Amino acid sequence: MKEISFKNDILPLGDKLYRLALRITCNKQEAEDVVQDTLIKLWEGREKLKEVDNLTVYAMTVCRNQALDHNAKHENKNISLEDSGVDGFDNQHMPDERLIYNQRYEIINELINRMPEKQRTVIQLRDIEGRNYQEISLMMNISLADVKVTLFRARQQLKEQLKKQKNGL
Repeated sequence: MKEISFKNDILPLGDKLYRLALRITCNKQEAEDVVQDTLIKLWEGREKLKEVDNLTVYAMTVCRNQALDHNAKHENKNISLEDSGVDGFDNQHMPDERLIYNQRYEIINELINRMPEKQRTVIQLRDIEGRNYQEISLMMNISLADVKVTLFRARQQLKEQLKKQKNGL
């Protein structure tokens, strides 16, 4: 197996780990702490990493577990992801289009943040990070069927909540 380099193999995973930790903790500082703890844990266990098939999946699994442990230990104050610096709009759009996009973005993030942790995590991993079902199953230590059911239910819930928002209920 190849030698694991912190700079080339582990550190580049930081952004993905942060997004996952932020989705679980809903707090910027706590997410940063979780990522730092995850990176330290990965580096300290680097000998085990030589046997890992997919370093990204393994790192995200460790991060998820760290975030869940962190949540269990600390009382969270949920914040909106808009404060996280995540900005997805295209600067080529007109200001009114950006305003509409930003409003939708805020509503969707707020609705996702209200979901149970399992649904938030599956939405984050599948729809935002683009992970496949098998990777999510491994990361979350749940069955493939459970991933699909949880994702379906989360999307349905999100769709219903968006419909209610649109109708002003």
